[in-house]
Amino acid sequence: MDLPRSHTIRESSHRILDPYTPEKLATLGSAIRLRPGASVLDLCCGKGEMLATWARDHGITGTGVDISTVFLAAARKRAAELGVTGQVRFVHGDASTHVAAEPVDVAACVGATWIGQGVAGTVALLERSLRPGGMILIGEPFWRAEPPSQEAVEACHVRSREDFETLPGLIALFQGLGYDVVEMVLADEDSWDRYVAAHWLNIRTWLDANPDDELAPEMRAELSREPLAYTRFQRPLLGWGVFAIMKR
Repeated sequence: MDLPRSHTIRESSHRILDPYTPEKLATLGSAIRLRPGASVLDLCCGKGEMLATWARDHGITGTGVDISTVFLAAARKRAAELGVTGQVRFVHGDASTHVAAEPVDVAACVGATWIGQGVAGTVALLERSLRPGGMILIGEPFWRAEPPSQEAVEACHVRSREDFETLPGLIALFQGLGYDVVEMVLADEDSWDRYVAAHWLNIRTWLDANPDDELAPEMRAELSREPLAYTRFQRPLLGWGVFAIMKR
């Protein structure tokens, strides 16, 4: 059980595997008023930057779950660099079935709601690990503008306009699930650029070093296609944010 190699190539230089800058991740930790000793579960934790930096800055403890052995190795290295190895642990496993052994203060899935087949299912999954009165964090894209065509929809890596909500639609969805939305920290165009545009140099660097690899044609096609798709469709149409919600 692991991620395809294309993911690790594309995000080889990234610490945060979402359209967030370190500053925005720090803002989120402050905005939700983390207290020392708070327990955090992060499903699809990637390279563990959220848990590691929040352990350093706020004194939390946490568990991250991911299927990528490459990303988990990077997460453990990052925790060691920040001196928080004793506060956080990283588990190789299927996040879509993971439930914490003990209820946590914060249960998060930041940018991977496919594990619950959408937002509602992911909220239901996270509820299973959350203590009463705890907080859920959901990271999710939303439409900033109406996509003008099916080509635009597919360029944003979804099949249907209905695969994403608008920002008000996303807020209404959380409320309809019986939650108060108590905070949000949204990406902006610069943080999108820092996430997506960095893919291109990662891919080109890998292609130059691995011209005969079996993945080279696929990665070459991606590098030829994605900069135009991003600047034409994804950048103007897509927003992204992390939303903090609490059960009513």
